[in-house]
Amino acid sequence: MKNVLIKLIVNIISFTFVVKLVSGIQVDNWKTVIIVGIVLTFVNAFLKPSILLFTLPLNILSLGLFTFVINGFMFYIVSKIVKGFYVVNFWNAVIGALIFSITGAILNIFISPSHGKVKFGFHRPADFRKNKYHDVIDVEAKEENRQQGLEKQG
Repeated sequence: MKNVLIKLIVNIISFTFVVKLVSGIQVDNWKTVIIVGIVLTFVNAFLKPSILLFTLPLNILSLGLFTFVINGFMFYIVSKIVKGFYVVNFWNAVIGALIFSITGAILNIFISPSHGKVKFGFHRPADFRKNKYHDVIDVEAKEENRQQGLEKQG
């Protein structure tokens, strides 16, 4: 439930950027922005996967670029469903969907704790201690030895 709420908030914020940046996409009021964010969340969750499946050959032939057309189509469908949300033409919907995707991806990196988290580190297998031929440099032990040596000198 928490992930759905986070995704919903990200979509509403992303859609607000789209309305501000693309002149061919307009909404009547803030309530419409929230409704469009909710509808886009559910359309992208339920309708988009089946459309991607049916258009898979075109997507393969276009090396994935047909996905932009599908995203624009999703925007255009939502503009026909929600009253107060207007898209001038299909290409404005494609541009809006592109901006929506980019801002959503950037916001997911900063907002979503589980999806956008980047971890740096090394993976040690379960039998790490048993394997005597491993390629690990123990920097911490060397630093501890150096500090002990400095303490003995001082």
